[in-house]
Amino acid sequence: MALSVSMLCLSCLSVVLATAFGAKARIGKVRIRIYWVVPFVCAVVLVATGEVPLGQLREQFFGDSDMNPLKTLAIFLSMSAMSVYLDKVGFFKLLATKVMKHAGTSQVRLFLLLYLIISLVTIFTSNSTIVLTFTPFICYFAKNSNIDPVPFVFMTYVAANTWSMFLVIGNTTNVYVATYFGVGFMEYVRMMALPTVFAAVTSFTLLFLIFRRKLKEPLRASELEVTIRNVPALAVGVTGLGVCTVLLVISSYIGLDMWIVCLCSAGAVMIGAVICLLAKKQSLHPLEKTAKRMPWHLVPFLISMFVVVLALMNNGVTEKIASVFDNGYSLLSFGALSAGASNLMNNLPMSMFFVGILSSVSEPNLMPAVFATVIGSNMGSLLTPVASMSAMMWLSIVKHKKVNFRFFDFVKKGALITLPTLGAALGGLALMFAV
Repeated sequence: MALSVSMLCLSCLSVVLATAFGAKARIGKVRIRIYWVVPFVCAVVLVATGEVPLGQLREQFFGDSDMNPLKTLAIFLSMSAMSVYLDKVGFFKLLATKVMKHAGTSQVRLFLLLYLIISLVTIFTSNSTIVLTFTPFICYFAKNSNIDPVPFVFMTYVAANTWSMFLVIGNTTNVYVATYFGVGFMEYVRMMALPTVFAAVTSFTLLFLIFRRKLKEPLRASELEVTIRNVPALAVGVTGLGVCTVLLVISSYIGLDMWIVCLCSAGAVMIGAVICLLAKKQSLHPLEKTAKRMPWHLVPFLISMFVVVLALMNNGVTEKIASVFDNGYSLLSFGALSAGASNLMNNLPMSMFFVGILSSVSEPNLMPAVFATVIGSNMGSLLTPVASMSAMMWLSIVKHKKVNFRFFDFVKKGALITLPTLGAALGGLALMFAV
């Protein structure tokens, strides 16, 4: 037990430090994100010492296991591929440009319109994609319009991570927890729609109050233009994402696994894109750039943390934690606990760790605890950049664009938003279980 707990603590510490200091390494032309290296080493140690038998790993990865991380990766990478591709063909920039033109000279109007479009797009893509796409474009726009980018880039992050709760595909943590406990697409929406709306209203109100003075300054009209070089290629991406969403809605009724739907949809989009690009005698650069922008670094991180969690489960650690919090207040306790744990170990390994804990929770308290954990994993990411991959990427972009907003600025603003928003979301969930 001591070894598995030590490996968990070491992995979590490395994630926190790597995020806070932006640690990276370069081997030749390859840049490596340090945050996954220590968890990978810890996983190797646990396998080598027999804490996690190789036979168990084979069963989990290649058997019909509900805890199989490969299914989660298939969903996440497939949705990322479609979203990043849409970015590379200009879809998100086109949307952002349209919004900015409608804002006129009002920062308040721009703030509201951007929040609405980011929220809407996040629902059908993912928080990470929106952060990667909108943040640099907003920084560019702010520079050319002579306005402070901080209110808009921070709002982008908060909106993306709030509305990522709405659908199961919005966040990797949603996918992992929901898939393991057999929560269907529509069942998830039914339970999470109201908590998401409650959280969104609360977070937007707080954001506006925090930045209201800066938003009073006039906005210089934007002259940004975005040209779509290949409309059919864009149509393929939008259609593919739309069909994927529809199939996910009905997947539980037609007996299709979500990971199969996502994988096939992404494959169809890529094939369609190749045809469209070659038909117009254009290069395959959008696809090449899509491949380069994919979050491949999440693969070793997720698999490594999965091994660490298996070791903890094998040693009874998760059962002991479950026995403490398995009570009549499971909804509140697991919501708060998962939000706090996200800021200690990142919400992705947190969700994997909590799946082990939740597996030992008694039936009456199980589903409230499951959905509360999903809420905590999403809302906890508003507190510190440590809490989510999207926050790590967002902070890196902001730093690269020389925006005056650092790690501790994030924490200061996040502290004002997180607790009220988390409370509002858990309140909405409590109402759903009370009905």
